[in-house]
Amino acid sequence: MTRVQSGTIVVLLTTIALNCGALAAEKTAWRLFVSDHSEPIVHVVDLPKQEKIETFATKAPARLYRSKTGRTVLAVQRGADLVTAIDSGISFEDHGDHGDIKVKAPRLLGVEIAGKQPSHVVEYGGEIAIFFDGEGRARIASERMILESKSVLRETAPGVPHHGVAVANDRYTLISEPNVKNSDELPIGIKIVDKYGAQIGGIHSCPDLHGEATSGSILVFSCATGLLVASMDGSTPQVKHLPYAAALPSGKTTTMLGGRGLQYFLGNYGSDKVVLMEPTDAEPFRLVTLPMRRVDFTVDPVRAKFAYVFTEDGRLHRLDVIAGKLDGSLRVTEPYSMDGHWNDPRPRLAVASDMVVVTDPARGVVSLVDAMSLTKAGEITLGGRPFNIVAVGGSGQIHDAK
Repeated sequence: MTRVQSGTIVVLLTTIALNCGALAAEKTAWRLFVSDHSEPIVHVVDLPKQEKIETFATKAPARLYRSKTGRTVLAVQRGADLVTAIDSGISFEDHGDHGDIKVKAPRLLGVEIAGKQPSHVVEYGGEIAIFFDGEGRARIASERMILESKSVLRETAPGVPHHGVAVANDRYTLISEPNVKNSDELPIGIKIVDKYGAQIGGIHSCPDLHGEATSGSILVFSCATGLLVASMDGSTPQVKHLPYAAALPSGKTTTMLGGRGLQYFLGNYGSDKVVLMEPTDAEPFRLVTLPMRRVDFTVDPVRAKFAYVFTEDGRLHRLDVIAGKLDGSLRVTEPYSMDGHWNDPRPRLAVASDMVVVTDPARGVVSLVDAMSLTKAGEITLGGRPFNIVAVGGSGQIHDAK
């Protein structure tokens, strides 16, 4: 056996460490995708550099959805009967004890999913269901196939046109049941169909259905009477009704977001309130009254105990979802009245790394707010009317550093 002097061992370990340092390094990348309210374009902004790096042309002004992985952004163009897929250019690979990050240029994937009046997009279990109001049916795709430029896995049978929603996994689809007496009204419930289109069981009543979200393994739909709570983990989806608490004032939630890191839901409830919903708790509904009417709200995927609400006086409020109360606020923009058309250009929110990002369509900028200190951290000029926004990114290792 060859004996190695201790000094030699130190030199060898130091050399190995230096070589590993040269091969692996940490990298952080965040991008904002911002659509314009009036123009058919989507801007891509490098957040750390605070500069626009790309602008994609679409066929009509778009509402944006990001996939759960952040690899794909879908531009839903209701005015053009089209959904366009964009590769965000940022992806992660799980290595167990760490994750690798790959950063490339954002690009159009060449995938366009056509149909009359696309509306809600819901991702569940790796499958993305896009509902087309003008056809009363959904087209279902997986992110993997979209990234391979193979768009649609399957589609449900055409139905009565209505403003609906669908949620799918690889075996079942939960799809809204229209009000056949007046399809202009909101759906009356949810039905379950298998991948061949055969209905499983009856209709699960959900009058005035509008809004859905997932948090952890729980999926919920919003009804005039409460929530439908669905589980799609078993052999057949299980659905039950959770009525609103009697102590709540008259109202309902129609837009919901699912918590990340903590299992809860955040929804609107009247013009100047939001409601925290925890379906498995003994007291599942907690109402939070806002100082002014609500414009937009979002959850924080990194700091799980926080969500943010923007009100028409131009203030951003931080909501402690555990305490159930606002714990700070900051004036970010000039006031945006909620009077007028529902779709007038008003601020929208996204959370990217340590920043809460607020679009300001009146000034053509996006404002950056430090999420912890609630102080202004800059703004990025885009021009036009920046409106819908999603953020993708994070940190990981790269192995080709020099």
